[in-house]
Amino acid sequence: MANQVKQQTYQKLQALLNELPWYVDEYINHKQRKLSAASLLNYCHDYKIFFNWMISEQLWIGAVKDIPLEQLEKMTVIQVDGFLNFLHYQLNNKEITVNRKLSALKSLFNYLQNIAETRDLLPYINRNVMAKIEFNELKDSMETIANKMEGKILLGDEYEKFREFIAYDYGEMNKDNKKIYNFHQFNQQRDTAIVSLILGSGLRLSELVNLDLDDIDFSKFTARVIRKGNKEQYVYFSQVAMTDLQEYLAIRAVKYQVDKNNKAMFISSIMGPKGKSRRLSARSIEKLVEKYAIAFGKPSLSVHKLRHSFATRYHSEINDVPKLRRQLGHSSIQTTMIYTHIRNDDLKSAVDKMDMPKEHLD
Repeated sequence: MANQVKQQTYQKLQALLNELPWYVDEYINHKQRKLSAASLLNYCHDYKIFFNWMISEQLWIGAVKDIPLEQLEKMTVIQVDGFLNFLHYQLNNKEITVNRKLSALKSLFNYLQNIAETRDLLPYINRNVMAKIEFNELKDSMETIANKMEGKILLGDEYEKFREFIAYDYGEMNKDNKKIYNFHQFNQQRDTAIVSLILGSGLRLSELVNLDLDDIDFSKFTARVIRKGNKEQYVYFSQVAMTDLQEYLAIRAVKYQVDKNNKAMFISSIMGPKGKSRRLSARSIEKLVEKYAIAFGKPSLSVHKLRHSFATRYHSEINDVPKLRRQLGHSSIQTTMIYTHIRNDDLKSAVDKMDMPKEHLD
């Protein structure tokens, strides 16, 4: 399962750990059983920002790698507030991003105070300033977030219209531009399969990129993915996605000149006379969705918004939050609950009927 991608992420993680203090390395090693290398890499990026800020504020004179535990232990609430203000006002991080970085720091400090032990069975630090810091209160309620999301996702018959647009209409509207038309004709089946699979399963971008041929079980309509926290899961996908995927696989090997050892599901177009077929990158998938979204007239659509579109449709038709949570791979049911606030046409219809005269309800 995309071992090369995981190995590259792990190598980046190890390289970044070489720049950070020893206790961060120890903490990351402790968390590797529970979190993916990608998540831990994000943690380390957050720690690097924090430690560099400490040096810029002259809370430590020297290299990041040499910042001692004692320096963390004597940090004040005012100093941490200063760091959070730095994230918000100088790095322009949104409140939810600041909360995420604060969460990473809280987790590290908690490890140093309550889990790690010296040879004398004493905690690494006795005072934990991060325990005193509260998360930002997010201004938007679930309903507000859902309302904002509603105008940026596919609803109703837009699902099939967008799929058909990629499969046929985009090429027709660009017939006069031979370069665009030919490129679309070449990648038509692949691009349709990609979007169809997201709309038919709710897969994350990283999960889609890392798919290999043997991850698909055609008899059970499932895709094997590695979710956040390094958890393996078999995710169901729709009949339409299955059909589009099979049409793409019928031409994949020949059209993209794929080497037999290349098991990547989605392959990039070969560029240049000496180009080799390779796994389609996350950025390439983002760009192709963006291209079709703009042409379709919904420029706000993205891979993540397609995932939201799937979740909204699933909740509308199935109305089973626990099952939706598992399908999406959410660790918290609160995240899944957002989709219960997005417009439900059946509910709206029922409410509208309350105002109708009784003779119209028969």
